[in-house]
Amino acid sequence: MIKYKINLLNIAMAFTAAIALYSCSSSDDSTTKEEDNTPPTISYNYSDVTKVIDFKPAAGQFTNDIPKYVKGDTEEEMKKKALKAISGDKLSMVSLGGFGGYIVVGFDETIKNVEGLRDFKVLGNAFWANSNPNSNATNRGGSCEPGVIMVAYDANKNGVPDEDEWYEIAGSEHTNSETIANYSITYHKPDPNKAPVIDTINKWATDIEYIKWEDNQGQSGYMPKNTYHQQNYFPEWINEDKITFTGTKLPNNAIDESGKGTYWVLYSFDYGYADNAPNNDDESAIDINWAVDRAGKKANLPGVDFIKIYTGVNQQAGWLGETSTEVSGVIDLHKAKVTIPTR
Repeated sequence: MIKYKINLLNIAMAFTAAIALYSCSSSDDSTTKEEDNTPPTISYNYSDVTKVIDFKPAAGQFTNDIPKYVKGDTEEEMKKKALKAISGDKLSMVSLGGFGGYIVVGFDETIKNVEGLRDFKVLGNAFWANSNPNSNATNRGGSCEPGVIMVAYDANKNGVPDEDEWYEIAGSEHTNSETIANYSITYHKPDPNKAPVIDTINKWATDIEYIKWEDNQGQSGYMPKNTYHQQNYFPEWINEDKITFTGTKLPNNAIDESGKGTYWVLYSFDYGYADNAPNNDDESAIDINWAVDRAGKKANLPGVDFIKIYTGVNQQAGWLGETSTEVSGVIDLHKAKVTIPTR
């Protein structure tokens, strides 16, 4: 009798355990399915960049500061500092200075061109304005400092971007009548012994005739020095007395919406540029299929191994200073398993 009761008890316990196990299993399956259906998210503290091939910022208020130049640093040492800033999982950023300043980066793996999807993001520090004095503004804006993006596929597998392998990402302003192709600008090294020219109205400027520049459109002017950044604005590891940059100049995007020089809004272009929209915005993502050659013909690249980013505007925004593209990394969206449809 006791044995019979024990058997019944064992059966009951086994049955209860089976139900519990089934319930647990069902719950786990349900949870797993929910997790599988959750879209992956991107960590904006990680970059797929593994090499900096070239780094040449233009004159700018953050040049020699982001990354930090130390007296005696060579071009190679500054490239190493740039790589440390925009690779791995402890990102900071690099500033490219005024128009034309650039960085060229590479990767361990080709970023694939997947039809119908955007393929990579260039990380920057763009953000939307919390408020805008112009309540009728239709475009999104805030601090958007657009950089032109060029891409190259290593067709001959020599490990470097050859000059004939570069193609431009044709963003939204590519056919804008105000966009200037083959725009060139030259910046002159400032004379440290020159007396600063003070503007009694604009108190933010400590020298309104600091760095002289001229372009191939017959224009010239000065990049002012502001009170917020007092280091040398000309890249100190460059020995030449002047530096010249050539590329596609985008329309100016900065507007003094206050009318008094106190509230500048840098408006975002629709798509296709670096540092033009916040990192978590889909319009910061790039489709390799947007790449075109100098004649505007589609490049039809299978992927990209190298990316060049350069500041795409030549403008001053009052006390904000020159518009300078910042870069903090590049993310391969396919490696990150993030799907963003193209336009």
